Amino acid sequence: MLSLGKVNSLCVRKKTTFGLYLAKVNGDQEVLLPNKYVPEDLKIGDSIDVFLYTDSEDRIIATTLTPKIHLHHLSVLKVKDVTKIGAFLDWGLEKDLFLPFAEQENRVQKGDQVAVCLRLDKRTDRLFASAKINGTTQREVTVKEGEEVDLQIGRKSELGYQVIINHLHVGLLFHSEVFRALSQGDRVKGFIKCIREDGKIDVSLQKQGYAQVVDSQVFLLEKLQENDGVLPLTDKSDPEEVARELRMSKKVFKKCVGALYRQKKIKIEADRIVLCS
Repeated sequence: MLSLGKVNSLCVRKKTTFGLYLAKVNGDQEVLLPNKYVPEDLKIGDSIDVFLYTDSEDRIIATTLTPKIHLHHLSVLKVKDVTKIGAFLDWGLEKDLFLPFAEQENRVQKGDQVAVCLRLDKRTDRLFASAKINGTTQREVTVKEGEEVDLQIGRKSELGYQVIINHLHVGLLFHSEVFRALSQGDRVKGFIKCIREDGKIDVSLQKQGYAQVVDSQVFLLEKLQENDGVLPLTDKSDPEEVARELRMSKKVFKKCVGALYRQKKIKIEADRIVLCS
């Protein structure tokens, strides 16, 4: 059984003028891998990993291209076009991904970035995108507090940023945890801050607790070295200036400065900190 929206490991059955036909080892259903995706050294009987989706005529087609989203996974994708029937998203393949109006939380415009889940209509075997992703918070949580994770930045709200966690979960990054410029679609590393009883997940861009201070000390020393041993920052500096220059909160900055001063790695002057020689 071929799996649409996923990577399938298939064998080469036969060669035609259009490309290679692939199938499961003991399967009957064959799928075309067009010539433009066929590796030069691929032979009949060889195995190859391919992603399966449907073309404009609803035929299953194979590709060696890597899509930006897989079945039941989440991603933030760019809207390429909006028509009378819905929107079409760039998911890294030749045929754009359809986002029906009925699957939109709010009407999207060309150029927007939108967080979606890739779904399969089992009646028609068609893949489509859905922006109604709040239900994914009911999934079994696959992360734990303190774990480093991959994040993709979604829409901005009064509380913070919606984020996609490891392509599987929706989370929230509070504004108070952000110390650098972020845009929708950005991919960054982060950490699980809190998993609530209702399954909702809060994240941070920094490690929590003293581990954050330890990492930040190393970063602060590197910044001093890059700036000839001097940074025009002190405990009197504006928090926004600290965030802009160092991508950390002023609270963490002050802890780092105190720790490095006690270790005699820096000197604290009236209007700056200086790396000890």
